Amino acid sequence: MTTVVRPGDVSFLCRLFPGALLSLSALVLSYHIGLSGLVFAEDRPEVPSTLAIKKGVLLVAHSGLMDPNFQQTVVLVCEHGAEGTLGVIINRPTAVPLSEALPNLSVLKGTSYVLFAGGPVQPDGILMLFRVVDAPGQLRKILERVYLGLNREILERVITDPHPTETFRAYAGYAGWAPGQLEFEMAMGSWAVIPADPASIFDKVPETLWAEMVEAIQAPRVIRLE
Repeated sequence: MTTVVRPGDVSFLCRLFPGALLSLSALVLSYHIGLSGLVFAEDRPEVPSTLAIKKGVLLVAHSGLMDPNFQQTVVLVCEHGAEGTLGVIINRPTAVPLSEALPNLSVLKGTSYVLFAGGPVQPDGILMLFRVVDAPGQLRKILERVYLGLNREILERVITDPHPTETFRAYAGYAGWAPGQLEFEMAMGSWAVIPADPASIFDKVPETLWAEMVEAIQAPRVIRLE
């Protein structure tokens, strides 16, 4: 069973993301939202791993994983290093309109964006993933054209004047693992690791994403002989 890192056990995440995970009330009251002055795991030696756990991969829960926090989930790994792992669940949309979760952000009024459940740690906080052509320094690159962060200017531009394919998603909470914990779960067979891509995060139907990925992983591979 997956062991959830509780808020009291994740001081390393506070050092990785000081100010990045804001309470919803603070976000509502804040006009300028940024991620300045962060210290990230990439700036430290990365934990050697033969299991290919690294920033920018997807964790696909095994069908036998019964922990309700992670059952049938797909998690984007946003940080992995000596102090642990941080990710967001990308396939759990909620019924909460983002305009209701953040009522003071007038740019959200009339939009169809919903809040996603990003994980069991600090569910009263919020992180955002953006797919944008050009990103300011406050945003953290996870994949090509995929960035993690909180930036009101980018948020407003993506909503009002996006380039083709630009979009974003907002996640309440995140998933966190202490050093070595995710590697242990991998050894127990709880997760499969596959490369991430922007389409899986932003374009595919979240409700069917896990099943599609499990089917793809389990599909027999055809070896072509020349």
